[in-house]
Amino acid sequence: MKINILVVDDEKLANDLFVEVLKRAGHEVSSVFSAEDALVLLKEKSFDLMLSDIRMKGMDGIQLLQKARELHPEMVVVMITAFGTIENAVKAMKLGAYDYLLKPASPDALEVIVEKASELINLRRENTRLRSDLAARYQNIVGRSNKMKQVYDLIETTANARSTVLVTGESGTGKELVARAMHYASDRSKMPFVSINCAALPDNLVEAELFGYERGAFTGAVRQHRGKFEAADGGTLLLDEISEMPLGLQAKLLRVLQEKEIMRIGSDSSIKVDVRIIATSNRNLKEFIKKGQFREDLYYRLNVIPIHIVPLRERLEDIPLLVNHFIDKSNSDNKKDVEGIDDSVMRLFMKYHWPGNVRELENYIERAVVTASSKILQTSDFPQDLALGKLADEIGGVSVGMTLAESEKYLILKTLQKFDGNKTKAAEVLNITTRTIRNKLSEYDIETGE
Repeated sequence: MKINILVVDDEKLANDLFVEVLKRAGHEVSSVFSAEDALVLLKEKSFDLMLSDIRMKGMDGIQLLQKARELHPEMVVVMITAFGTIENAVKAMKLGAYDYLLKPASPDALEVIVEKASELINLRRENTRLRSDLAARYQNIVGRSNKMKQVYDLIETTANARSTVLVTGESGTGKELVARAMHYASDRSKMPFVSINCAALPDNLVEAELFGYERGAFTGAVRQHRGKFEAADGGTLLLDEISEMPLGLQAKLLRVLQEKEIMRIGSDSSIKVDVRIIATSNRNLKEFIKKGQFREDLYYRLNVIPIHIVPLRERLEDIPLLVNHFIDKSNSDNKKDVEGIDDSVMRLFMKYHWPGNVRELENYIERAVVTASSKILQTSDFPQDLALGKLADEIGGVSVGMTLAESEKYLILKTLQKFDGNKTKAAEVLNITTRTIRNKLSEYDIETGE
């Protein structure tokens, strides 16, 4: 991400090096050789990031930091210090600096720390954008069904509480959207919303990402790293797919929830944090507890405010609203002008079982909007397996009491659904010809697309 950076260093060689490296990385860079000149410039314009030496002639970097934060409280500041004066850098961080860089700084070290700062800046920009958008209060949660109204009521009544929240529901129901909505409806909305997917990282990295680590804590820890808890201080931390968190780490998380402090890996001192925890899970955590895969005490500590998101098939009345919302969104994202869907498509949607929930509906709509040749989406604009899945579900599966014709129809449709409508593959599995497949589909009044 491109950001606007101010470099402040009275050593010309260092100043020139920083400017060259940062411009090469694609950033917009301004530079001055004194804190006094930096203040003049800061009164004229704002910067996303200020990179400032601590030891300079005249006003030093610590004084500059204090005055700069008065002018631009949101500006991220990284201090530059020599190895022998690290205590000054620690002082600067207590005064609000984001991090520090040791001299002589290599281009790689500079790029790494600026990239990390860019992530924070981008997060703040996103937060600001969302706060300015009234629709962001519910973060694109769409629905007027009674079950969704219950979710809205819970968000409203518990948003400002510090209590932990456990959001459950099948994949694709919008659990993260609910977590974001709760954050942005709360008095923490001006502070960071940070998330970590517990299933996306190897077990040995989840702890490092959550709690951070000190330089030299393990092989590859070349610099101090702040974890997600510190990044979310004052705001909200989303623990996505909490069921996948390793058991050993669950015990450490429980202690953090109880004591409200964390300890970086490789450190012997604790850090107080003010973080509201929201966890999500698409698994049955009580079953995980029975199998010894999830701590019962952690479950009850997380489940203070339970919010369950029902699957789309249980709130079909929300589908028309969702369809219109996703058409508008896809039009905007892809510069299209689709106006709606044909009634036959809506009937198809209302009979489908939606195993992928809201996410599946969004994907179908986006693909149709991008590829459609008319302003009204037709059944031909959607994959055939949508219709096949609907019809197969209407039959209800093979069971005692079904006729041979009904069983045959179910097997053919389910096999086609499995192979995304590929008649050749389905015919091979069923040991019949593709002509037979086509004839049967004609009997079932299904368009073959051939």
